[in-house]
Amino acid sequence: MAEALPILISVAAEDAGKRLDQLLTLHLEALSRARVQEMIASGKVLVNNAPAKASLKLRGGEQLRVLGEAQRAPLKAIAEEIPLDIVYEDDDLAVINKPAGMMVHAGAGATDDARNRGTLVNALLHHLASLSAVGGELRPGIVHRLDKETSGLIVVAKNDAAHRQLNSQFAARAVKKKYVALVHGWVKKDSGTITQSISRDPVRRMRMTTRLVGGRTAVTHYRVVRRLDTKFGKFTLLDVKIDTGRTHQIRVHVAAMGHPVVGDTMYGAPRQARGKSAVTGLARNFLHAAELEFRHPRTGEAIAQKSELPEELLEFLRKLEERI
Repeated sequence: MAEALPILISVAAEDAGKRLDQLLTLHLEALSRARVQEMIASGKVLVNNAPAKASLKLRGGEQLRVLGEAQRAPLKAIAEEIPLDIVYEDDDLAVINKPAGMMVHAGAGATDDARNRGTLVNALLHHLASLSAVGGELRPGIVHRLDKETSGLIVVAKNDAAHRQLNSQFAARAVKKKYVALVHGWVKKDSGTITQSISRDPVRRMRMTTRLVGGRTAVTHYRVVRRLDTKFGKFTLLDVKIDTGRTHQIRVHVAAMGHPVVGDTMYGAPRQARGKSAVTGLARNFLHAAELEFRHPRTGEAIAQKSELPEELLEFLRKLEERI
C-alpha cells in the first residue's frame, strides 16, 4: 500500500449499498479483498471514526479512514516429504517437472501453517541440500513460477549467485519457454503473436485482464499444431512461446482471442465440453510447460530440458479423438 497514511475516502452516493470490504478493494488496487478484510478485522479501518465489520452496507456520505495494513506473524516454509520429479540437478540449480495441482509456494496472503503445506517449496526443502535465499523464507530457490494447475518445467536456484544470474536472464528475456495448450474452438490463423498488455482485474482480484489501458507489456507467440473436430466440440492444440512472464499470461491472452484453455473456468472455459451427443471435462488446465532453455549461471553452457505431456492430458486427447 503505497499511499500516504492515513488514507481518507469519502463514500459517494452512487456507492450506497456496497459492502465496506468491496468498496475498499476497489480503492486499494494493490490489495486483495482477503487482505482488506484482515485490515478491517484488525481495526485498521474506521467508518466515521469507529471500527466496523467488513460486511457493513454503506449508505453514502460516510468518511473512511485507513490506518494501515494488518500485521502478520511471518511464515517460514518447512520441509515436507513430497515426491518430486527432478529432471536435472547440479551444484547451482535444479529443473523440476511440476505436476498440476501443486502450488509453487505459499501466497503472500497465507495466514497460517495449513496454507504453507504441500507446495513445491516444501518438497524442495526436503529433497535439496540448499536453496537460494534471495526470494525470502517463504520462497527459497524460486526464480520463476507456474500456475497451480499448470504442469511442467521450472528451474530453481540452489545459491544466491545462481539465483541472481538466472533472474538477469529472465529479465533480459533470454530464457526460452515453450508450452503446449489445448484451447476451445478453432483458432483461425495458423500462427500469430498476441501483444495485449495485462493488468489485474479491479473487481475479480484473482484474475488478470487485457481490457484496461496501461497494463504491463506481454508478448505471446502461438502456432497451431492441429485442429480437432470431435464429438465433444472443436479444439485447437497449440505450441506457445512467451517473451514475458506475466501472471496467467497465456491463459489471459488465448481467452482474449475467444479460445480459453480447456479446463480453465476462471477465464471462460466451460466446466464440461458438450458436443452433440457427449460430455467430458478436465479437472485441471490443459497447459503444460514442455520446454525450458537457459544458460548455466556459472559456466554459460546451454541447458535445455523437455517434458512430455503428462498421462492425464494424453488420456484426455485420446478421449476427445474417440469415435462414436
